[in-house]
Amino acid sequence: MTKPQATVLYDAPGPKARLRNNIYTMITVVALLGVAAFVVVKLNDKGQFAGNIWAPFFEWETWNQYLIPGVQGTLTAAVLASIFALIFGSVFGLARLSDHKWIRIPAGWVVEVFRAIPLLLLIFFIWFLAPDLMGGGDYGLLALVIGLTLYNGSVLAEVVRAGVLAVPKGQSEAAYAIGMRKSSVMRLILLPQALTAMMPAVVSQLVVLLKDTALGYIITYIDLLNMGFKILPSVHFGTKLVAAIFIGVFYIGLNMLLSWFANWLERRSRRSRKTAAKPVALTTEMT
Repeated sequence: MTKPQATVLYDAPGPKARLRNNIYTMITVVALLGVAAFVVVKLNDKGQFAGNIWAPFFEWETWNQYLIPGVQGTLTAAVLASIFALIFGSVFGLARLSDHKWIRIPAGWVVEVFRAIPLLLLIFFIWFLAPDLMGGGDYGLLALVIGLTLYNGSVLAEVVRAGVLAVPKGQSEAAYAIGMRKSSVMRLILLPQALTAMMPAVVSQLVVLLKDTALGYIITYIDLLNMGFKILPSVHFGTKLVAAIFIGVFYIGLNMLLSWFANWLERRSRRSRKTAAKPVALTTEMT
């Protein structure tokens, strides 16, 4: 076991400090295991592990009528919102870097406004406004996608701006020195390096977007959460807690799959292209 190295901001703990930290860690683990055991015992007392409660989730009829349509609805909203949010974020992120005030300032206002509005309020506003503008109909998918696009696109706009600014100025100055135009510098020099730097932050925000599709439940959009909670009441078994656990496992699996793909894409991107830019940290702080 190697001894921890001291740095300017960190003093390596001595033997007593390491022993104390190990004791605290052990106490925390034991406490967490105790809480978990307590929850399991209480759920078992309420019959939440009975086979007849979980049986519907292992029947093809349940998957065909509820889970598969729910997953399709969730993925449809997530894919559409991700595409539009990436486009929105790219456009407004680059617009905030414009040398022209008449472009930079309005773009900044748009980004800050949609970052400040709560996402659920934004979805509700679009859902209630759409029938007045376009007549009667089901606008659940439209409201959810537009709300996710505007909010997450505004966050991604800041990621794009930070990614471009993370590239050392010497890169662009050298390009200007050999006579390249700004559009060429942005397209050929800055964006390829910024893309690698901002990839982790972009993926993190897309994971948030995927989880936020569950807000469609509030406006009765047919997604995984909505359809999952219809399973047990329809067959008169169990409680919604069982459905919540099962749906939660689904969301965890989808997010882990997305994170794995993103990590693979980032590693491949870094192997194929070198960048002097530091990775961009995702932040929700408004500037």
